Amino acid sequence: MEIGVRILLAFLVHQVAHVGGQEDGGHTGCVPGFQVKHYQVVYSGPFQKGQPLAQVEFDDCAGNDDVAFEVSDPSFEVDGDLNLVPRRDVLHSPPVLFIHGISTHADDVAQLAITGQSPHTLRNILGLGQTRPYRHKRALLVPPMIVTENQRAPFPRIIGRVFLPEKLGSRIFRLTGPGADHDPRGLFIIDMDTGEVSVSRSLDREAVDSYQLEVSTTDFAGNLVDGPTLLLITVIDQNDNRPIFKESRYTGEVLEGSPTGTTVMRMTAFDADDPATDNAALRYNIVRQSPDKPSPNMFYIDAEKGDIVTVISPILLDRETLPTTTYELEIVAKDMAGSEVGLTGTATATITITDKNDHAPEFTHPLFEATVNEGSTGVVVNLTVDDRDDPATEAWRAIYSIINGDPTQSFEIQTNPDNNEGMLSVIKPLDYEATAFHTLLIKVENEDPLVPDVGYGPSSTATVHVTVLDVNEGPIFFPDPLRVTRMENIPIGSFVASLNATDPDILQIQNIRYAVLRDPAGWLSVNPVKGTVNTSASLDRESPYVHDNKYTAVFIATDNGFPSATGTGSLVIHLEDYNDNAPYVVPSVARVCEDAHDMNVAIVGGRDKDLPPNGAPFKIELGKQPGLDKTWRVTRVNSTHSQIMLLHSLKKANYQLPLLITDSGVPPLSNNTEVKVQVCVCKKNKMHCSSAYSHHASLLVLPVTLLLTLLCL
Repeated sequence: MEIGVRILLAFLVHQVAHVGGQEDGGHTGCVPGFQVKHYQVVYSGPFQKGQPLAQVEFDDCAGNDDVAFEVSDPSFEVDGDLNLVPRRDVLHSPPVLFIHGISTHADDVAQLAITGQSPHTLRNILGLGQTRPYRHKRALLVPPMIVTENQRAPFPRIIGRVFLPEKLGSRIFRLTGPGADHDPRGLFIIDMDTGEVSVSRSLDREAVDSYQLEVSTTDFAGNLVDGPTLLLITVIDQNDNRPIFKESRYTGEVLEGSPTGTTVMRMTAFDADDPATDNAALRYNIVRQSPDKPSPNMFYIDAEKGDIVTVISPILLDRETLPTTTYELEIVAKDMAGSEVGLTGTATATITITDKNDHAPEFTHPLFEATVNEGSTGVVVNLTVDDRDDPATEAWRAIYSIINGDPTQSFEIQTNPDNNEGMLSVIKPLDYEATAFHTLLIKVENEDPLVPDVGYGPSSTATVHVTVLDVNEGPIFFPDPLRVTRMENIPIGSFVASLNATDPDILQIQNIRYAVLRDPAGWLSVNPVKGTVNTSASLDRESPYVHDNKYTAVFIATDNGFPSATGTGSLVIHLEDYNDNAPYVVPSVARVCEDAHDMNVAIVGGRDKDLPPNGAPFKIELGKQPGLDKTWRVTRVNSTHSQIMLLHSLKKANYQLPLLITDSGVPPLSNNTEVKVQVCVCKKNKMHCSSAYSHHASLLVLPVTLLLTLLCL
């Protein structure tokens, strides 16, 4: 195994010398890049942080103003004096370090070989392991190769060599796999005679960071001789990607009075470079705070995590005293662990100082005054308060309450959502004669509770004096409505009721006059001074103006104040029934077939507008005309209905049957009425009735019929 390592080291030294000779040839004067491309350091123990190992010679032929260096092992760097130094204590290192120098005028790579490390250490670093599978003595030696991304022309560039350790005749080297004979094709090529592997164009580590190819050898006949053997090509990262924030503007909030060190938000940027190198090692910094009052350093950002925390003291972090409630921070993320050569990305953090309820609302005046007319309602005064908390928040919005002076709950106070004022309203009309002056004690609080160390003080209460103004009030009827019971049809001029209206203005001596305001049937009159109500027409319970036996009239009372005031009251008269309506019979028309076997004509019923006992039971009987009982019969069915029957058949014609109906009133009323009986011809469920005038049903009908029969013989 040690022989293989020595061969590999010798090969790498040869490649450096070969590449250096290849790039240096054909140039005269200053050649931009490393003036010495191969360096060697003897390993004599662990490398200590900051210990110069070698000084590289680099000249971009333009003063080296913007030159930057990258080392393949992030444990090392090139300082400002061009010394290769460890960034930290290094116990073991790769046998070869690649140093990439780049500026506007140059782009070159040098190699530094580290010799003297134990084979065991070198074996582990090269990843050759403690054991290896059996290898034929003629097997290919295929060392891993590295290539820096973003190399510039000319191409192809030799990156390494594959060879046979023994001279076994001519062989043809072949390279296969993605990047050779598979897409992306032709990226890597191998010299079929020498085994030198070259890259044909610039690579991008962020696209592909390594390639796995296979190397084999064949004879001239194309027969496989050695391999295939894995070739691992690693693309070395170059710092060619700037840190990028996911968003250009971030927002965060912090509660006022928060302790120093409170985390506000986290800023996170992404760098597409190799995360195992400083190319993607980001450091965050605040470069600007706006505004910069009361301190330009109110916030701090954790350089590695990106957490923004408060630095300002809780006392100064007072939303009400700060010049603004919104601060903007310009955040810069820089790679290369924040070194001067690192690339940067920028974003803005907007931090809002949010409010907490640390200020109690206070009335602008300890005393408010208002006047209101008695009998009226509505808003009488607007109470104003000051609150230094954030408007339109629960810590600012006020809740008002009446804590004393309103035993009858005649007042109400609501919050105006637009300006936070308390609108004190009268919701029950006030009476000047009862109380002319009211003193209310009002308290104001916030929707949100106050913070523990803040309380409501004396300024959170206020007194309101409400003065009630006297207004000439209209007379009041009592009772209203006034209810009385009277019999209908009482004589005109009869007494009905006596109205009673009083003036609530007891401190004034006023006269009251009465008048009829609404009398739908025109039945009533009122004495304007005494208020006595009499009939001016007959009361009729059956009138359409009477509903449910009740008649309602409205009267008005007017005082002689200035200006005069009025009041209204109702009089409801319950009318008792008098038997003043004769009964009548329904229906008024009946039909019967002339050849009907059933001689029942119809059942008729009695109706009466009067109430019991002035209505049913009814007595229904034939009229007093002579001979009716020879053809017709009326029999009682119940207290309200009777049956009309024919005693013999009649010819098709219309007959008027006289009936007499009598009610049960005292005294009873009777009514002579007629029922039209149509005798019709009935065929196939249809009745054909006469449209001629009706005959009066009497004894004359029979002789006329008999006479006509004899003449036809």
